[in-house]
Amino acid sequence: MLIEQIQSPADVKRLTLEEMKELAVEIRTLLIEKVSRHGGHCGPNLGMVEATIAMHYVFNSPEDKIVFDVSHQSYPHKMLTGRAEAFLHADRYDDVSGYSEPSESEHDHFVIGHTSTSVSLAGGLAKGRDLMGEKGNVIAVIGDGSLSGGEALEGLDWAAELGTNFIIVVNDNQMSIAENHGGLYRNLEELRQSNGTCSNNLFRAMGLDYVYVGQGNDLAALIEAFRQVKDKEHPIVVHINTLKGKGYELAEQDKERWHWSAPFDIATGELRHPFTAETYDELTTSHLIERMKQDPTLCAITAGTPGIWNWTPERRQEAGRQFVDVGIAEEHAVALASGIAKAGGKPVFGVCSSFIQRAYDQLSQDLCINDNPATLLVLWGSLSTMTDVTHLCHFDIPLLCNIPNLVYLAPTNREEYLAMLDWSIGYKEHPVAIRVPVGPTVPATRPVPSDYSELNKYEVVNRGKDVALLALGNFFALGESVCRLLEAQGIHATLVNPRFISGVDTALLDSLQADHSVVVTLEDGALEGGFGEKIARHYGPSAMRTLCYGAKKEFADRYDAQEFLAENRLVDTLIAEDVATLLHA
Repeated sequence: MLIEQIQSPADVKRLTLEEMKELAVEIRTLLIEKVSRHGGHCGPNLGMVEATIAMHYVFNSPEDKIVFDVSHQSYPHKMLTGRAEAFLHADRYDDVSGYSEPSESEHDHFVIGHTSTSVSLAGGLAKGRDLMGEKGNVIAVIGDGSLSGGEALEGLDWAAELGTNFIIVVNDNQMSIAENHGGLYRNLEELRQSNGTCSNNLFRAMGLDYVYVGQGNDLAALIEAFRQVKDKEHPIVVHINTLKGKGYELAEQDKERWHWSAPFDIATGELRHPFTAETYDELTTSHLIERMKQDPTLCAITAGTPGIWNWTPERRQEAGRQFVDVGIAEEHAVALASGIAKAGGKPVFGVCSSFIQRAYDQLSQDLCINDNPATLLVLWGSLSTMTDVTHLCHFDIPLLCNIPNLVYLAPTNREEYLAMLDWSIGYKEHPVAIRVPVGPTVPATRPVPSDYSELNKYEVVNRGKDVALLALGNFFALGESVCRLLEAQGIHATLVNPRFISGVDTALLDSLQADHSVVVTLEDGALEGGFGEKIARHYGPSAMRTLCYGAKKEFADRYDAQEFLAENRLVDTLIAEDVATLLHA
């Protein structure tokens, strides 16, 4: 295979055009094989094979620096920069990250997993190059879907002022993760239809030079375009029209489904390990659709990721104008929800834990200062969901629970979650965030209230003595298990469902001091700045001893979830051991 001969971009430069076409076929074959067995981003990588080969043929990486936005399309780049073994052999699949990773190669310049960042990051490389008096091309690669993000537009707006070499490759496959949303996509369509010649050109309007490649999967056309812009001493956009999922018919036909996939059968596309149990994502969507039918003021908002809470194309169509996709723009989504709530509407913004970080200022300034009653659903918040460093869902609790006016809830079961969701939609006093449970739905085993207006009121599920466990949200089951282990040792623990992440039930905590000497907090997230520290701070002046369990502060990467939990002593046997030791000390 040709790919086995490629150890660096220098080897690409020795190939003929026909050999590069053969190489593209090999890369696609390996991509499909690996993703089918290992999971990963499928469509974005398949669509960028020729463009990546052409860039490495024309430019001189790493002296010429290539920055891939969000890294969803970086697999071919990795294969051409000395990392092909991680795609050739199944036992080497985990040798590389699914994202840009400087620790792997000098050809990667940033750890990148969130979208809309490449233009600003690469712009910084170009400015730094000029300040250092150095030479070389700097190339930012960004997809059309990522252009809807505010940082991308800020980077483009500034880029023209650089006045020096800076190449921005816009990979236009007419898709975000789902379909694109926003007015700028009308202009991209105009540019495609006019072969890049229409007078209405958003890139030129921002002061950037412009080249259009209508056949963005044609190696010869791409090589010609990149040669044309190489070493240019002013910022320029190369707009390439590509096919997402190219080379795998199923991915070409259903681009949204094949943006990312768990392991699948190549011939049929069927998942190798289908998940059949009801999930909280599916529950949320079906419940909201039924609520929408009864209430025309209710709307769901997503920031370019409808699939993470099961808003399929069919369900989006059913919801009609009551479903809003703002594109990859979490900041706008939060401010939009605030405005809808102010106008009397009932917005529900569903967002992945990792992505809510992108909108901290809007959460604080646009939503919570104004105290507008929007609902935020924080999805996948857990130490056990996504484990790659750029998508960790560890930090939403410290992020959200310390913003004034925001009520942050942590349901423990199916019925409690739906009750909190319904209550939040009708609640008018404050904005409410709900940390949606992860995994298959768990039915309630105790009565669930419908009203949570008495803020920061915890639920005592079982009253014991000596030790109390405050088991938050996803970790309530862990708390139950610890209680059973302690019971077997003759320790009758109190078990508390805190419900509220953002506040402290001072009356309950004070009452525990009468017959408890130890309080344990369990939270499925980063420990520092989180829920447990609020409890420990409350007990600070007292004799109460507190044990706070959560994850240590770190950027962990590609860890085994069970091993990670054990390392942080988030295992029932270890917690019970700690409690017993402290009680008997």
